Amino acid sequence: MARSSPVFICSDCGGETLKWQGQCPHCSAWNSLEQRASARAGSASPTRAEPRALDSEPAAAEARLGSGQEELDRVLGGGIVPGSVTLLGGDPGIGKSTLLLQVAAHVAGSQRVLYASGEESVAQVGGRGRRLNVAAANLEVVTETDLEAIQALATERQAALLVVDSIQTMQLAGIAASAGAVTQLRECTASLVRFAKGSGTAVMLIGHVTKEGTIAGPRVLEHLVDTVLYFESEAASRFRIVRATKNRFGAVHEMAFFAMTEGGLREIRNPSAIFLARAPEPAAGSVVTVTREGGRPLLIELQALVDRMRFGAPRRIAQGLDPNRVAMLLAVLNRHGGVSLQEHDVFVNVVGGIQIGETAWDLPVVLALASSLRDKALDQGLVAFGELGLTGEVRPVAYGEERLREAQKQGFKVALVPKENVPRKELEGLRVVGVGRVDQALRAAFGGGEEE
Repeated sequence: MARSSPVFICSDCGGETLKWQGQCPHCSAWNSLEQRASARAGSASPTRAEPRALDSEPAAAEARLGSGQEELDRVLGGGIVPGSVTLLGGDPGIGKSTLLLQVAAHVAGSQRVLYASGEESVAQVGGRGRRLNVAAANLEVVTETDLEAIQALATERQAALLVVDSIQTMQLAGIAASAGAVTQLRECTASLVRFAKGSGTAVMLIGHVTKEGTIAGPRVLEHLVDTVLYFESEAASRFRIVRATKNRFGAVHEMAFFAMTEGGLREIRNPSAIFLARAPEPAAGSVVTVTREGGRPLLIELQALVDRMRFGAPRRIAQGLDPNRVAMLLAVLNRHGGVSLQEHDVFVNVVGGIQIGETAWDLPVVLALASSLRDKALDQGLVAFGELGLTGEVRPVAYGEERLREAQKQGFKVALVPKENVPRKELEGLRVVGVGRVDQALRAAFGGGEEE
C-alpha cells in the first residue's frame, strides 16, 4: 500500500532530497528546499515500459505549423512542431502577447486554436485583436486560470495550438500553493508538457522575467520545455529581437528581428539595415563589422570613444561586448600596436543594443579605438572582422566567406580581414585586404604607422 513520505524539492533546479538541508546538494543554492508529500510504492511492482529498437519504425516527418512570420519560423527551426512546448519570456509590455496573438490568428486560418488568458478578459483580448486587425473563425479565447479546465477545453475543441498567457497565472487544484509559486509553476509546466506529448497539441507559453532578465520561477521550467525564446529590446526602441536559447528542433542562438508598429509586430527580413543607419558624414571611432548570430551573418556598427582621463582611474565601459575582453584588447593594442590608452577613458558600444558573443569583433574594436584616439575617421566603405591573439596576431574566424558575401551585398568596397579568411576567388566590387598582425591592420586602415 502506498504511503506518504516527505520529500524536499529545490525551487531552483527541481532536485529532490529526503531531508532538509540549508544548501541544495544538486545545484548548491541556499534555502531553496521546500517540503512536499510524495507517494512511495510498497510491495507492488512498478509498471514497466517495453523498450523498442530505434529503427523499428520509419520516422514520419510531421508537418510543422507556420507562424505567419518567416523570421520566427526560422528561429523555431522551420515552424511550430506539433506536440512541442515553447516558452516565450520577456519584459512587461515588450509585445509577447501581441506576437503570440498574431501567431494564433495565422494558425487559426487552417487549424483550431485556443488562446487561454489568465491576465485579460475576452473583451480585452478581442480589443487587441481588432487593433491588430487579426481575426479567424477557428481562434477561440477563454479567460481561465484553472489549467485542468483549459486542457479539457483544448481536448474537446481538438486544438492544434494552445497559447497560455501566462504560465505564472495558471494553477492546478491539487497543488496547495497560490498561482505563481514555485511549486505551481513547476507542476503546471510539467502537466502541459505531458498534455502536449499525449495529445499532439502544440503549446506556447508566455513567461514573465525577473529584473535580472531570466524567466521567473525555477530553472527546471526551461529544462522541461522543448524551446525557450527570449524577447529583447532596448529602452524606447521600436525594434524587438527574439532569441532562441534552447531548441530541440533547430539551432540555438538564432535571432528574429521585428519592428513594433500600430498594426502589431512586423518582421524585418534584412536586419543589417537596422544597424547600418550611420551618420551621413564619416565620424571618428565608427566601424562596421560582420558578426554571425545564429545561422546568418549580420552587419553591425561598432562605436568607440577615447577621452583623456580627468581624474582617478581610467574607465573602461563596454555596451554589448565583454568588458574583460575589451581590457585585454587595450593591452594588445598597447604592446603590439604602439597605441597607449593608459591615460584615457574608453567607451565601446554596439549600435542597436545587440549583444555580440563571438570574438570576430576584436579587430574592428581596435580600429575604432585608434580612429577615436587620432580623431581620424575610417572609410565608410570599410568593413572589418577578425580575432586578436595575445601575441598580436590576427586570427581567422569561422564562416569568413559568408561574412564577406554579406558585406558585398550591402555595398561595402573594402574588407580588412585575417589572411586566412581571404577568399581564393575575388568578389566583384569588394577588395579584400588580408593582415596577419595588429600593427599591419592599423597601417592598412590608416595608411601609415600609429602614434602612441
